[in-house]
Amino acid sequence: MDAEFWRERWQLGEIGFHKSRANPLLVRWWSALAMKPGATVLVPLCGKTLDMLWLREQGSAVVGAELSRQALDSFIEENGLSCKWQDSDGFDVAACSELTLYCGDFFALGATHLGTVNAVYDRAALIALPPPMRQQYVSHLREQLQAGWKMLLITLDYRQSERPGPPFSVPDTEVRTLFSGCSVSVLQEAQVLEEHAVFRDQGMTSLIERVYLIEDK
Repeated sequence: MDAEFWRERWQLGEIGFHKSRANPLLVRWWSALAMKPGATVLVPLCGKTLDMLWLREQGSAVVGAELSRQALDSFIEENGLSCKWQDSDGFDVAACSELTLYCGDFFALGATHLGTVNAVYDRAALIALPPPMRQQYVSHLREQLQAGWKMLLITLDYRQSERPGPPFSVPDTEVRTLFSGCSVSVLQEAQVLEEHAVFRDQGMTSLIERVYLIEDK
């Protein structure tokens, strides 16, 4: 699951994971984080998600990180944003009012780029990564965050043998292991297979979607 895989998905338009509106689970549960106005929210592997605009509307300063320049260019153009690109320490960076987009390798993104990050919203990053990379992702993520950070995480849980992924299955036990030492609470858990006919038609027999509130201790 290398960088070229995801660039090719965007080039071919194979982006079924992209939604045409803000994620209803984000809208429903973001308030559980009780973030103060002006708090900085990181959206890793953001693609061109409209969730970033929704978060900005809630008063957050939003930082998106994405490998595909095509995805970010589309986000800027489709939403009529006036972001301008510039080079910054190995990244292409576009910024406009309370929104900063980093194009490059997430694992090269450090605190010097991000500054103070108070919260993370992850709908499509953890489940996009195969098992060997998930620990690396979480470890790197936690290294960049300020003490007292909070995270809204959305995962899928299914029998991995029924479908190769991505999106990958990330069971509850793995989430708790990855975020060992943190407070991990399940805000919502639901069987959603009937909402995903493509997965059902591929032979999947169950698809559990979970929403987590994860907090630094």
